[in-house]
Amino acid sequence: MQTPAVNVMVKAARLGGNVLLRNINRLDALNVVQKQRMDYASEVDADAEKVIVKELRRAYPDYGVLGEESGHTAGRNSRFQWVIDPLDGTSNYLRGFPHYCVSIALVDNGEPIDAVIFDPLRNELFTASRGAGAVLNDKKIRVADRKDLAGTVVATGFPPRERARASAQLKCVDSLLVQAEDVRRTGSAALDLAYVACGRLDAYFEAGVKAWDIAAGVLLVREAGGKVCDFRGATTPRMDERGPEARQIIAANVKVAEELQKLVVNTGYAAAFN
Repeated sequence: MQTPAVNVMVKAARLGGNVLLRNINRLDALNVVQKQRMDYASEVDADAEKVIVKELRRAYPDYGVLGEESGHTAGRNSRFQWVIDPLDGTSNYLRGFPHYCVSIALVDNGEPIDAVIFDPLRNELFTASRGAGAVLNDKKIRVADRKDLAGTVVATGFPPRERARASAQLKCVDSLLVQAEDVRRTGSAALDLAYVACGRLDAYFEAGVKAWDIAAGVLLVREAGGKVCDFRGATTPRMDERGPEARQIIAANVKVAEELQKLVVNTGYAAAFN
């Protein structure tokens, strides 16, 4: 059974998804800004976030907001905060590459307690609440049950802000491919985590991700029986504006996550963040 908060989040995510769908046939006419080198946002990102925030605040006016586009807005209730990525996979969206989503998490003192990831193109709705499991379109989901890295399909990302460490990452990927079946780079951290949660991917790792990229997906993986940690094996930090600016993340079932974390250390990729 969905919590009242998740019901509101689902409605907000669908409203945001509708904004994305309404604009997919006018990509050439969109106003696009470059936030950082090779990091873009469009008017669609901002418009989707506005409708999402409006719907969330209608039901919970006292909660704070941390949005990718609007930044942090404190609420009268400092304990709870919405963490929102209105369009995770902006580069995909702007190129007409059909892989992106809306991601919303509700965090309690930095810990995700409710999560929604919505893929409007496939009409796939991933939801989770702490202690209640994870669901895809009303069906319970679980992480894959592989015993080790052999034969796994692993997702990663190459964010622009981490290109200085690209050689260390590629060395890690080179070592990973000795055991793994393949490596995917999809362009959406939120969907990568959702896909780990439902077993489509065996694992995911990336550096330089922000709270809005992963807050909802972290809870999905945990509630689907998986493990989420950083490159040193530590529990991921708080998912709000008081947490670190950028994070490293590994997500998989417990055995695969532990093997992947050791590989990240042994290849020197973790040391690149000292």
